[in-house]
Amino acid sequence: MAGEGHAALMDDVYRGQRHIYDLTRKYYLLGRDRLIDELQPPVGGHVLEVGCGTGRNLIAAARCWPGGRFYGIDISEEMLKSARTAIARAGLTRRITVARGDATAFDPDALFRVAGFDRIFQSYTLSMIPDWQGAMREAAQRLGSNGSLHIVDFGQQEGMPAWFRAGLFGWLGRFHVAPRAMLPEAAREIASDVGGRVTLVRLYRGYAWSLRIDKGPRR
Repeated sequence: MAGEGHAALMDDVYRGQRHIYDLTRKYYLLGRDRLIDELQPPVGGHVLEVGCGTGRNLIAAARCWPGGRFYGIDISEEMLKSARTAIARAGLTRRITVARGDATAFDPDALFRVAGFDRIFQSYTLSMIPDWQGAMREAAQRLGSNGSLHIVDFGQQEGMPAWFRAGLFGWLGRFHVAPRAMLPEAAREIASDVGGRVTLVRLYRGYAWSLRIDKGPRR
């Protein structure tokens, strides 16, 4: 299965890297904390991170929004080992639950006994998922009637010098990371399909793109 092949690849990539992941990534995974600040889940709301990795974002989000319940899925069992350890160390096992799951096809009821989510976020995940549009669509379909999907990922470096863009993309490719040039177009199509609307903000001269798909009335 394609999903199992990607899971094996991610386990190989992160088997060693997971121990230094958070220390190294904080310098170039820009916009993650901005995304967390904008989640604004309702009190008692359910929040899912797709591609939760080491649990860094889930822990930060749970601390920022103490009234919510948080969940995470990742296809890499290696990363989930780090996530479970970090969540326990933070004393948040009652508010954060993680499970192995494929971003393109997951059952929230089977994994978490939750029908849907008030907020879902994907942080620097889509650039690593082969079927990234499928992952976006799956997330949008798992939102509640007034839910929102929040995304931050690499942009196309619109305001950066050509040499910077070429160097960054070449370096990212070594780690199976591919910034998605069609991300805004895909978001608009998916938003239309679920009766939502898109907000796009280009951060740091296009280094990162922040997108949100909102369902329901404007907040």
